Amino acid sequence: MELDELNFDLYRPQPLLIVISGTSGIGKDAVLQGLRTKSQGLHFVVTATSRLPRPNEVDGKDYFFFTREDFTRRIENGEFIEYAMVYEDYKGGLRSQVEDALRSGKDVVLRVDVQGAETYRRLYPEAILIFLIPNTIDEWYGRLKTRNTESPENLKVRIETAKEEVKKIGLFDYVVVNAENCLGEAVDDILSIIKVEHHKVHHRKLI
Repeated sequence: MELDELNFDLYRPQPLLIVISGTSGIGKDAVLQGLRTKSQGLHFVVTATSRLPRPNEVDGKDYFFFTREDFTRRIENGEFIEYAMVYEDYKGGLRSQVEDALRSGKDVVLRVDVQGAETYRRLYPEAILIFLIPNTIDEWYGRLKTRNTESPENLKVRIETAKEEVKKIGLFDYVVVNAENCLGEAVDDILSIIKVEHHKVHHRKLI
């Protein structure tokens, strides 16, 4: 039996860039924490921000908390793949965190606002963009109010911003429902998406 021309090495899965986004209050941070718990093989990009930490947030784990001056300096040095002013504070993704992990062959997961997702789509057309949605509008609004971090004026701004963000859902590859008390289902759905993408014959090429 001649096996010389049989080559299964033609199938070589490529690292994936998974971008998780959605409106404010949709539970992006909770979903990422769920992914960290259920999957050890993913590299999680920590977003940088110029805002102050919320209670229980840890620098370097939840976000990199930079002063506005430090953030501006890093922008000038070209350290960010993307950045934006979001609700009067800067947010951005550090270039080294994404590119170094992809080169090492790791799947990279990050969470950004919809503005940031647009930038990643432009810079990495083969990235997997996932839009989180609530089960109901009332459920989403309840989450925003129970955070107790927003003034009535800021709450109005977030609602108006969300109206515009939802219009951009066509930019994304997948929609995942993050329903109240069903975080595990949303996390499992995202892990299933990653698994399916790795089994595709035609891989997404990022590097």
